[in-house]
Amino acid sequence: MMDTLLSLRAACAAPWGRALLQDINLQLAPGQVLGILGPNGAGKTSLLNLLCGATPLTAGEMLLGNRPIADWSIRQRACAQAVLPQQSSLNFPYTVEEVVLLGRTPHATGSSVDREVLAATLEATDTCALRQRLYTQLSGGERQRVQLARVFAQVWRAQDAPLRLLLLDEPTAALDLSHQKLIMESARRLASQGSAVVMVLHDFNLAARYTDLCLVLEQGRQQALGSAQEIFTQEMFREVFRVEVTVNTHPALDIPLVIQ
Repeated sequence: MMDTLLSLRAACAAPWGRALLQDINLQLAPGQVLGILGPNGAGKTSLLNLLCGATPLTAGEMLLGNRPIADWSIRQRACAQAVLPQQSSLNFPYTVEEVVLLGRTPHATGSSVDREVLAATLEATDTCALRQRLYTQLSGGERQRVQLARVFAQVWRAQDAPLRLLLLDEPTAALDLSHQKLIMESARRLASQGSAVVMVLHDFNLAARYTDLCLVLEQGRQQALGSAQEIFTQEMFREVFRVEVTVNTHPALDIPLVIQ
């Protein structure tokens, strides 16, 4: 297994002249989950857009595997990367099953394999009971889970691509507590099977529980990178988020517990 799946070195992005991201440095290995945190407007979605190729580098370097991102064809990236945007617009009357199978489009694996992946990802997102429903008739939380099933389906199998990178922008938005737990555990399961996962989060306690590394951004700059235990301090919250919090240890888990 490769040591580094994703690498950014002094990465900058200024697609419209104004700097959105400046001097971002990180390395992510297969099996790791990275949480991106920061105040509103800090550059979290901009960083995710950079990682998925929607925003170009203006300086620095980004490697996927051991190759510059520009050396990957669109099809190769579609097989290796799956992206959940902040808002997923779909207004066609597709069934849930049809929406999830869109995640298999880059792979020439055949109907039998795709149906197996469909069943697994429906279960991983608690959407089995919705499979014949029209997507346009679902609630906001149900649509979010269906979109998560779609991106899970795209990177579900290790044999479909030489590496796998799952990019999630606020994956727990609109989800109740039980489904937040389910989705985060499903993302961790994908990581345990060799994928790397990057997710934008606003819930620090979810980040502490389910990520290996956290990257804190402020005004497009990297302010902290490390485990939640290392970087979740009262000083960090005061300086970056302008809020006073108490950081305790979770009574049942050896992780930080952030209380406002």
